[in-house]
Amino acid sequence: MSATEWVASLSPWPEEFGLERMRALLEALGDPHRAYPSVHVVGTNGKSTAARTIAALLRADGLDAGVYTSPHVSGWHERLATDPEGFERAIARVRPQAERLAATQFETLTAAAFAEFAARGVDVAVVEAGLGGRLDATNVVDAPVVHLTNVSLEHTDVLGGTREEIAREKLAVVTAGAAVVLGEAEWEPFAWERGARAVVRGGAREAAETFAGHVIDADPDVSIPGRFERRGDEVWDGAHTPEGVDWLLARLPSRDWVVVASVLADKDVDGILERLASVGRTLVATRSTNARALDEKELARRGEPYFERVEAIADPAAALARARELGPVLATGSLYLLADLYASS
Repeated sequence: MSATEWVASLSPWPEEFGLERMRALLEALGDPHRAYPSVHVVGTNGKSTAARTIAALLRADGLDAGVYTSPHVSGWHERLATDPEGFERAIARVRPQAERLAATQFETLTAAAFAEFAARGVDVAVVEAGLGGRLDATNVVDAPVVHLTNVSLEHTDVLGGTREEIAREKLAVVTAGAAVVLGEAEWEPFAWERGARAVVRGGAREAAETFAGHVIDADPDVSIPGRFERRGDEVWDGAHTPEGVDWLLARLPSRDWVVVASVLADKDVDGILERLASVGRTLVATRSTNARALDEKELARRGEPYFERVEAIADPAAALARARELGPVLATGSLYLLADLYASS
């Protein structure tokens, strides 16, 4: 079994959230995450784009910057910003210890990224949190800079039922003396509570410049699969919250889009569908291979109050083919859907 196949076979969710196993795994690997400083990116929407942009800006400033993001769209290697062969080597480096400790999929991937960056001798690693912050497997780095992109209601069963509770969970990655860069000013008191040495309002550029300690005179072009990705006349974007859809719609050309969508059951399904219906009259509901994806028939039923025409097609590739017959395609609702479409293309 290849390293990629092995990682894909692992459970993505722990039986109980916590950092003990992650710390044990890293200790067994020689604590590679301590070989370099990190910029930690947390938030609800835009984390991967922010992380890639921060890394690109730091590279333009002369640093060797590693970057770790999730989830992936084009393939597992995307998470470590490497090629498939490099991903195989990175996983092989940690596999024996990960197997011995029964590490989860995300723990293994995170450890592989940290060990890969140490082996490369990077100057800095830009690390995107997976879920929340406090109990996320990435919350082992003592990052001098933390960037919170934004906060929306998500994973409320784990992170809390209000934006305030979720913001606290995400900002729990802040250690005393860190600089915190906030995409939303309302969380500034929480950052100070965590012992921040400075709070900066801004985005990826401000995070990179805070780490560098000076203005970076560069404007790198950053593109990531599944993030407002133009594919001919189609747009693919993994917007998975109402706020993410708002961001997408503000940039979407005005057309009568045929929306092909899959949405995870724990998301604000109606909020997403209502917004998407403002740019298209037709919904082709489908279901990604993620176990948490809403059944396509249920998604279609939920879409009927908002769209004039609704169809349900279980297979994502078949749903995309059908949408292409009906008009210009907007594929959205979940990065997992886009990963399925990539795999079938």
